[in-house]
Amino acid sequence: MDTEQVPAFRPARDDYRWDGVAHMPYKQDGSAPFKDISRQVLFDEPELHCQLRYFEMAAGGYSTLERHEHAHGVMILCGHGHCLVGDEVRTVGPHDLVTIPAWTWHQFRATQGEKFGFLCMVNQLRDKPQLPTATDLATLKENAAVRAFLEG
Repeated sequence: MDTEQVPAFRPARDDYRWDGVAHMPYKQDGSAPFKDISRQVLFDEPELHCQLRYFEMAAGGYSTLERHEHAHGVMILCGHGHCLVGDEVRTVGPHDLVTIPAWTWHQFRATQGEKFGFLCMVNQLRDKPQLPTATDLATLKENAAVRAFLEG
């Protein structure tokens, strides 16, 4: 965490970029499966106790299928896609809100042939994600809609 004073204003630039905000790879270590996705940490100040991030994926991109102890709040900003939360798959688009409860399998996919971007709010201090085991995947795929989403 950076203890440097964050500027009060960081103007938006074109195409979902902001002055003073680094455009970074989605995962630092690359150990989890994902495709064509980036992240920007928009807010990460200790007094907020949360982090607001912007994720963007190219058409056909997807986030990691994972679960963890912390919850998420997500707002779709641009594009259309699908998301898996637990055993439910939904089509999502601009301004839709998605709540991801603790310990719930989730994944976002840019399935509509366009870039797909969303804001994600999480606890500033949080646990590491868990990836599904072969048994977890088999259980998830018992649901036909989830299987179609994962095998996309």
